Amino acid sequence: MKTLNQNQLKNLYEIDENLWLEETIKILKEKCFTELDLENLIGELESLGKKDKNRVSSFLEQIIRHLLLLQYWTREQERNKNHWRAEILGFRTQLRKYLTTNLHNYLANKLDLIYQDALGYVQEQTGFSVNFPEECPYCLEKLLDKTWFPPEI
Repeated sequence: MKTLNQNQLKNLYEIDENLWLEETIKILKEKCFTELDLENLIGELESLGKKDKNRVSSFLEQIIRHLLLLQYWTREQERNKNHWRAEILGFRTQLRKYLTTNLHNYLANKLDLIYQDALGYVQEQTGFSVNFPEECPYCLEKLLDKTWFPPEI
């Protein structure tokens, strides 16, 4: 079956991304590299990397949010403790499904920033009534450990 040329492939990208992807895969399998729409292929690969980073960052932020609430929001702890623990387990499970060595390293490098985002959320949620730590009190290994929970205050 004849593959599309580079210009046809570029036009296809604007019309139907899924068909563009199928054709690009076919071109790669046939090793017709000169026919590739490199501009859009590079953009898609960069986007894929960003999606993965955003996904694991989001899961880690959710874990941190719930750990902070569990450990520091004592006024709501009795009523919400089991819910927060279940949420932490769920987010850890989801995160593990996507975590690679590269994404683990990415999270390690971005932990402080992710913590600040989580901190802002829980401060707002608690009406700024709780004294949360300004810096992340958790190391990445504990955040990822499905059996670890912080001591209750």
